[in-house]
Amino acid sequence: MTARPRLGFLGVGWIGRHRLEAIERHGAADIVAIADPSRERRKAALAIAPTATGCEHLGQLLAQPLDGIVIATPSGLHADHCLAALARGCAVFCQKPLGRNAAETARIVAAARGANCLLGVDLSYRRTTAIQRIREVLRGGGIGRVFAADLVFHNAYGPDAAWFYDKAVSGGGCVIDLGIHLVDLALWLLDFPAVAVVASQLYGRGEPLGARPPHVEDYAAVQLRLAGGVAVRLACSWRISAGRDAVIEASFYGTGGGLAMKNVEGSFYDFTAERYRGTAGERLASPPDDWSGRAAIDWTERLATGAGFDPEAERFVDVAAVLDAIYDAGRAGDTGHGVIR
Repeated sequence: MTARPRLGFLGVGWIGRHRLEAIERHGAADIVAIADPSRERRKAALAIAPTATGCEHLGQLLAQPLDGIVIATPSGLHADHCLAALARGCAVFCQKPLGRNAAETARIVAAARGANCLLGVDLSYRRTTAIQRIREVLRGGGIGRVFAADLVFHNAYGPDAAWFYDKAVSGGGCVIDLGIHLVDLALWLLDFPAVAVVASQLYGRGEPLGARPPHVEDYAAVQLRLAGGVAVRLACSWRISAGRDAVIEASFYGTGGGLAMKNVEGSFYDFTAERYRGTAGERLASPPDDWSGRAAIDWTERLATGAGFDPEAERFVDVAAVLDAIYDAGRAGDTGHGVIR
C-alpha cells in the first residue's frame, strides 16, 4: 500500500463526480483512473483530476495500478462491479445500496472479508454533524432509555434516471433508495439491536402494491419493533406533495427527553439537531455543514493507513435484511413476524 492510495472511479455521474471532487480536494489519495461509458461525463471528471487515465469500462479500469475503487453505477451493477474489484484485491467504496437484496449484499461482504479488503458504503447521513451530535447524546444516555423513534424521508421530485424505476436494476423504489438511510440510521444510532417484527404498507401511484407489483413503490409506511420493545416508525416517498423539496427527519424519544434531526426549509443538505426536555429545546447543531463527502474521505484515509476488512461491514447485510423484510411484508399485505437477525 502506498502512503497515498491510488484510486479508480467507476461511474462519474452527478454523485460519482461529487465524491471525486471531495476526495481530490481533500488530497488524501491519487486519482489515477476514471471509467464511464459517457465521453461527456469522463471529460467532466478528468477536468477535476487531469492526470488520471480515462477509461470506458471496468475492464480498462482494473488494468490500472489501483489500491481502491469508488463505485457509483446503477444499483443492479454493484454486485458484479464490487466482486470484480475485490477479486483483484482492490478496496471498494460503493454507493448505496451495496446490493439489491441481503443475499447479494452478503456475497459482496464475504468477498471483501476473504480478500481482506476495506469495504465502505456511502451511507452519508451518518456523517452529518446533526446526526453525530445526536449519537453522542444517545451514547451518553442523555435521554434515558430510548423507547421510540420516527424517521422520515420524503423527496418531492424522485430520481431522474429511468433505471431507478426498473426493479430488476434498482432492487426496488423509494424504500431501497431513501428508506435504506432511515433503517441504517435507526439501527446504527441504537447500536444495531435485533429487529423482532416488521409491518409495512407499500404504495405505487396511490395504490397498494400486491404480491407482483407492476412498478416499484413510491410511498412506504413501515413499523419496526426492535429488541427491548423499541418502536420505530419509518416513512419515505418519491414525488409526494410535500410543499417543499424534501422532508428529512429523525426523532428519538427516551424516558429522559428527546432528540431530533430536521432538514431546514426543505433542503437536502442543511440540518439542525435539537435536544428536548418537555416543552424546552436546545440546539445542538446548525448549518452550514459540508458533510456529503465525509464517508468517502474517511474510507480513503483508512485505506491510506493500510486498513483491511472491517467486521463492521457485516452491518450492511443487517440493513439489507431489514429492507428485504419490509418488501416481503408489504407484498404479503402489511405484516411479517419473527426476528430478522
